Amino acid sequence: MENLTGKVAFITGGASGIGLGMAKAFLAEGMKVALADWSDDHIAKARAELSGNNAVFFVKANVADRTSLKAAVDQTLEHFGKIHVLCNNAGVNGGGTAASPDFDAWDKAIAVNLGGVVNGTKIVAPIIREQGEGGHIVNTSSMAGMVPLPGLAAYSTAKYAVRGFSESLRIQLAEKGIGVSCLFPGATRTALVPLPEDDPTIDEGNAPQFLKDLWDAMRGAIDPEDTGRAVVEAIKENRFYIFTNREFLDEVKQRHREIEDAFPSDEATPGRLKFEGMRADMVRNLMAPGNRPVPKENKEDMALDLGSKSPAGGQ
Repeated sequence: MENLTGKVAFITGGASGIGLGMAKAFLAEGMKVALADWSDDHIAKARAELSGNNAVFFVKANVADRTSLKAAVDQTLEHFGKIHVLCNNAGVNGGGTAASPDFDAWDKAIAVNLGGVVNGTKIVAPIIREQGEGGHIVNTSSMAGMVPLPGLAAYSTAKYAVRGFSESLRIQLAEKGIGVSCLFPGATRTALVPLPEDDPTIDEGNAPQFLKDLWDAMRGAIDPEDTGRAVVEAIKENRFYIFTNREFLDEVKQRHREIEDAFPSDEATPGRLKFEGMRADMVRNLMAPGNRPVPKENKEDMALDLGSKSPAGGQ
């Protein structure tokens, strides 16, 4: 989508942080924006900040509740008529560690951080497809979806899953004229990580060193409006990966080298090499910016069409 003027965006978690940064960037492009958020306080503050702009529509929604989210989408369609860009951005912190006995916090984190992305996509993607005007979906993952984040297993699990979900979605929607991007923010000034100077209830003196270091990082964090502009550029270029924080690059390179080194040395059979080459070419074409259509026979052979049967007799 090279021209965003007049298009409509629906942003979850849109009334603060990265969501509001995206909204401002979209408005600067001449778009109309629906900001869906669960927090009345965030909505009130965003409404005051954007007052007087009739290209903005506010709606309350719980992304973990499909009925609530669909109602917000329906209200947006009633107000603006269409949706061209979907930003599944709503997220919560916490959720607990991988081996803790608690399920409630874990389930909430997964329901919002992963379930909200799935729900938003399954509700809005068919609408964009039916309109036949093209479109774009941006799913907010995190650098916690690329590298481990100590102590936040539920959050990391969801964010890794958003990355995989987004890759599959891009492959599925490429030929429909709908792009998909995945956003991997690092330290960004958002409400997810309040600073001691902003929250008097935080006892900075007795906090663990990890939190103190995190707060120091957040004091030099990326401005959400810069992130919003990066999202606009990625949509126009139909790029899948959106990174905002360069400080992770060396770690990502090292992890990729470790993955490569872990592969066995024995060569694959000719049949396996042929099949893998076909699959890799297909994925490369669909994941690349300005992705190219894949011949229909290849899609059928790969059984990647949603109507195809799963391999090994699965259903």
